[in-house]
Amino acid sequence: MDLEYKKCLIKYNDKLFSCTTSIAMEFIGGKWKSVILIYLLDGKKRYNELYKLISTITERTLSLQLKQLEKDGLITRIVYTKKPPLKVEYALTPLGESLGPVLTSIAQWGMVVAEEKGEIIE
Repeated sequence: MDLEYKKCLIKYNDKLFSCTTSIAMEFIGGKWKSVILIYLLDGKKRYNELYKLISTITERTLSLQLKQLEKDGLITRIVYTKKPPLKVEYALTPLGESLGPVLTSIAQWGMVVAEEKGEIIE
């Protein structure tokens, strides 16, 4: 698919965008959304699993980002029990899964940068 990069105006969800890249960044932009999504590429995760994987995120931020990703239709929240303790899992929707190649490419580029210019701390 070839894209033409020319001046345009796009309306999506009652918002105006000047570029299709802006629409994409509406979904995955920010510090945490793409990180959460990349971990969900492996399959369903519970809240605590995600929290442990993303060691530098706060609980409040994780909760807010999960709600936003669910609202945007990129993930689903699956509740398995009706009484406490609840078992809740998060999984990618088909729309979220379609981001797999994009997120993988970004992660690979980030690894190259980390290896060449940074320090990987295990």
